[in-house]
Amino acid sequence: MELLLLFINLLNPEKINLDSRFRGNDILYIMNRDYPLEKVRNFGIIAHIDAGKTTTSERILYYTGMTHKIGEVHDGDTVTDWMEQERERGITITAAAITCFWNPTYMGKDVSKKVRFNIIDTPGHIDFTVEVKRSLRVLDGAVVVFDGVAGVEPQSETNWRYADEGKVPRLCFINKLDRTGASFEKSYKSILERLNKNAIRFQIPIGLEGDHVGVIDLLKMKAFYFEGEMGNTIVEKEIPAELLADAAKYRAEMIEKVVEHDDTTMHNYLEGREISIDEFKVVARKAVIANKIFPVFTGSALKNIGVQLILDAVVDYLPSPLDMPPVKGIDPNTGQEIIRHASDSEPFAALAFKLQNDPFVGQLTFFRVYSGTIEAGTYIYNATTGKKERLGRIVRLQADKREEVKKVFAGEIAAAVGLKDALTSNTFCDEAKPIVLEVIKFMEPVVSLRIEPKTKADQEKMGMALRKLGNEDPTFRVSSNQETGETIISGMGELHLEIMVDRMKREFAVQANVGEPQVAYRETILGAAEAEHKYIKQTGGKGQYGHVRLNLKPMEPLVPGAKVKKNISRYDDFEFVNSIKGGVIPNEFIPAVEKGVHEAMDRGIVAGFKMVNISCELTFGSYHDVDSSEIAYKIAASQAFQDAAKRAKPVILEPIMKLEIVAPEKYMGDINGSIASKRGQVEGSEPRGQAVAIHAKVPLSEMFGYTTSLRSMTSGQGSAMMEFDHYEVVPGNVEKEIVEKRK
Repeated sequence: MELLLLFINLLNPEKINLDSRFRGNDILYIMNRDYPLEKVRNFGIIAHIDAGKTTTSERILYYTGMTHKIGEVHDGDTVTDWMEQERERGITITAAAITCFWNPTYMGKDVSKKVRFNIIDTPGHIDFTVEVKRSLRVLDGAVVVFDGVAGVEPQSETNWRYADEGKVPRLCFINKLDRTGASFEKSYKSILERLNKNAIRFQIPIGLEGDHVGVIDLLKMKAFYFEGEMGNTIVEKEIPAELLADAAKYRAEMIEKVVEHDDTTMHNYLEGREISIDEFKVVARKAVIANKIFPVFTGSALKNIGVQLILDAVVDYLPSPLDMPPVKGIDPNTGQEIIRHASDSEPFAALAFKLQNDPFVGQLTFFRVYSGTIEAGTYIYNATTGKKERLGRIVRLQADKREEVKKVFAGEIAAAVGLKDALTSNTFCDEAKPIVLEVIKFMEPVVSLRIEPKTKADQEKMGMALRKLGNEDPTFRVSSNQETGETIISGMGELHLEIMVDRMKREFAVQANVGEPQVAYRETILGAAEAEHKYIKQTGGKGQYGHVRLNLKPMEPLVPGAKVKKNISRYDDFEFVNSIKGGVIPNEFIPAVEKGVHEAMDRGIVAGFKMVNISCELTFGSYHDVDSSEIAYKIAASQAFQDAAKRAKPVILEPIMKLEIVAPEKYMGDINGSIASKRGQVEGSEPRGQAVAIHAKVPLSEMFGYTTSLRSMTSGQGSAMMEFDHYEVVPGNVEKEIVEKRK
């Protein structure tokens, strides 16, 4: 029997993964993987703030049996929003990971059809968008939740763009159709116009606002109602007569748009043959996974309408790890591209995508396993750092609760306990077959403030607290002003920094005084210039000699698909070109030149802000056989850079924010006037339920405290949402003011 099982395992390691244990002279085989990969769904729930994302997540936990009571945001007892700050403010701040199981409703009580869900509930507020970006990097699919009154909102667009970048398949859920002013059709139209024209209705609602009682499944052509106290009982009925014509029209439209993605099915459809439900699902699933279509579902999570059918759709249409392309990476030894398939039998490869400080167990490192397996008690190799650490414990997360596991497999998401050297975007892998996966790229912070400890005891703890918080959140930066010695913290917005200071107080018991928020300006050059510098220093012993000539110009954007030349080191905001010929500067000193330029860019020319988007070419220099050193070339490069930058039309850049204001129409005149007074530009407006949404671009420096003035202007009826859009050259008069303040 044992030999037979072992043989089966060798033939099909994905279906049955066996672990051997010695018991006397017998080998006992234990099945390790409790769910085959095709029955795993790794997906996220993403949305604009207040679209009902956390409410939807709580219903999912309830219907999958993970909780026996539905938590409500307004009651502060949700599972996924477990941080004190989240429950106090009614918003999601950090992504929460949950594992649960779902048996599709159309399968009855056949438990063999259960599917494992690894879900990440992400924040909706723009200040915490880092959580969305890194979550989408490791997920295979997403459910995008929309407010049925507002439709597509600013953060909806941002999240959609992140999903496009990661080629993440998506389902759409138009929520809150019970609200006054809700409109499925308007929300659906906003998805088509602002996100993707390939969104397709798979459902339509039965009633709106107070009359919203159920949904119509266009594939089955049935009406579904959700009865019982929590909507547990799903009742299937015939479609109401008044909605039958619309349902038939939209069903035909849905089938036509789906079958065009499969030639055989399209041919059969055009021949007049009825497409079966199973046949339709196969074609639709392939199209969803290929990001060719985006099915749209509807309901009201708060009123317990439609959530179970969304879970069915996750099973039917979103990919398993086996459906996703193999992950690509680089061999750190050769630089060659290598791939890893989603298989337990492949070499181990995983990506760390999130750090979280736990007061009881220390640092938790969340990672997604792309291939192979890893066991607790073994050593884990970090290919990014080249270091090896003992992996003492592995846990699966249920929001703030932990379930310890001995082994994790390909396609799973888990967290390692107590890794000291791991950071976000680090690759874990088999040391004998190393791979480095692509790093997650994050946005630069746009708001800064000064922070100082209240007491000497706080001073000792503050450094550690800021370091840990910075490791957790790559968009939270800590630096020091070299002239004043002040500690500066930077983040994505005022709320982001406020939460970080609050966390420092609560989690690390650090009391601190903070300054006023400041804009994170940048500097760049608009022209080109050349400079040459020799650094020569003679002392009693060995002297110092470094000589470089640099050309500066604005950095050109990289053409998509173009390869960077070998002599060019390219970064997000800087490019270094090594054009040295004939060894006039030995190769061992070239990195010192680049480092000197980097350090000079940290101290801007106009007002001391970090410089960005500069191409620096090293064209000439010389060296001394005895006196040349790395420090000499670093100093020479730094000085040459500053000399050239001063002549290359240096300017200050300011962050421009994308602003959306929603308020009653009668206040539009006052709002437009306030935007104009803040150097802003209105780009358009649109109806939003009973109100109007205004879209504008405004400099961040003008927007501090704007929410308070907007509330006053609109008698408390207006709301504003901002997100970073781009950097722009500041006007001359504004630049003078900034420079004066920096003196």
